[in-house]
Amino acid sequence: MHALHTPPARRRPAALAARRSRAALATLATAARAWLDRTRTRLVRPTAGPLRTAGREAGMATAEYAIATLAAVGFAGLLLVILKSAEVRGLLLGIIKSALSVG
Repeated sequence: MHALHTPPARRRPAALAARRSRAALATLATAARAWLDRTRTRLVRPTAGPLRTAGREAGMATAEYAIATLAAVGFAGLLLVILKSAEVRGLLLGIIKSALSVG
């Protein structure tokens, strides 16, 4: 008979089948870990030379982050001033009250 249909007399006990499935699962987990390690290494390791820049552009990323941080702080301050005004506070309270009212 084929593997798709095993006669009842030749079926394995449930414990043996469970042991075999645990072993297969452990083998599959080991293979998956190995694949992830290979993929992670490939993704992290640069393929075409060093990624560092030399010369005048060496500190550009730090300066760009500093400018973006200052812009974000300025925008947050502007939003704080706008949201503290009485007009905006009344508008927001009206929206919240209408959303919470039933009927």
